[in-house]
Amino acid sequence: MTTLCITGIGGFIGLAMAQRALELGWQVQGIDISAQAASRAQAMGVPVVVGGINDREALADAMQAADVVFHTAAIVEEDGAREDYERINVEGTRTVCEVARDVGVTRLVHLSSVMVYGFDFPPEISESGPLDGQGNVYNDTKLDSERVAMRFNDPEHGFGVIVIRPGDVYGPGSMPWVVRPIELLKQGVFMLPDFGRGVINHVHVENLIDGVLLAIKHDACGEAFNLTDGLATPTRVFFQTHALIAGKRLPIAPTWLLKSTLMALGPIYRALGKKPPASPEAMKFLLRKHRYSIAKAQRLLGYAPRIRLSEGMADLLADATLNPNKPVAKAKPILKGY
Repeated sequence: MTTLCITGIGGFIGLAMAQRALELGWQVQGIDISAQAASRAQAMGVPVVVGGINDREALADAMQAADVVFHTAAIVEEDGAREDYERINVEGTRTVCEVARDVGVTRLVHLSSVMVYGFDFPPEISESGPLDGQGNVYNDTKLDSERVAMRFNDPEHGFGVIVIRPGDVYGPGSMPWVVRPIELLKQGVFMLPDFGRGVINHVHVENLIDGVLLAIKHDACGEAFNLTDGLATPTRVFFQTHALIAGKRLPIAPTWLLKSTLMALGPIYRALGKKPPASPEAMKFLLRKHRYSIAKAQRLLGYAPRIRLSEGMADLLADATLNPNKPVAKAKPILKGY
């Protein structure tokens, strides 16, 4: 029986992996810095150590007897203090790899991001790149983190590393691509730049987990894989369901207007002692133009996204925490063709 340890187990992706692994009959354990997040996994009967990923003792406790580590813990926001991102995303990854190797784990799957290609990348970009975070703190530190992880790849001596670069991971509970946009829509502070012509390279969380499990099954050590649903969907289409849930019209605008609005709102919110709803950096994530290639995962792993966007959006409408009143049937007409 496989024993899996998940870092960030109480998060959106960590919980999804824990649930699937339990369904497969695996032993699951994990670590999370948040006691509240840890309790979500503990409610599933999973033992969880409460601690950070730079705490070697806590990591060693969480990883005892594990065969595989799925490393998801990271700061996932579009902007912030670089030293915090370096400490968690980069040095935290180094510590996770060191401890995993030292306690006898044989395989580590590192969750990176397609943002290692930056914002301005060519169509159908593959895992060979070019790789460039373009100065964004999240992009840069995710790229550095996967480089750190890959340095530990040494399957001949018992420790193999696989890197996963997911697209924009959505599903009920996704903070950046579901929960937060809906909250901002309700507050009237969400707007799509370039009239909604940028694209989302979405991947339903269950499709992502399918890909991760295939990478483990194929023991694809030393490899990186892009995992998306295989589509680049216009933001004005992707966020229609979010607007429906929020009960708001989906605002679109020229890029210059949104940038000016975000720059004006920042000082006002900070003067009130509040965090701004978004930074100008957030806009860049909504202005990407092209699709990422998943050909490598299809060819080497047999990856095939099984949940369509229309089905994924129906999941959102069916989720009681997001949308207690509106029926699932309303998801289909606004996503015709997807």
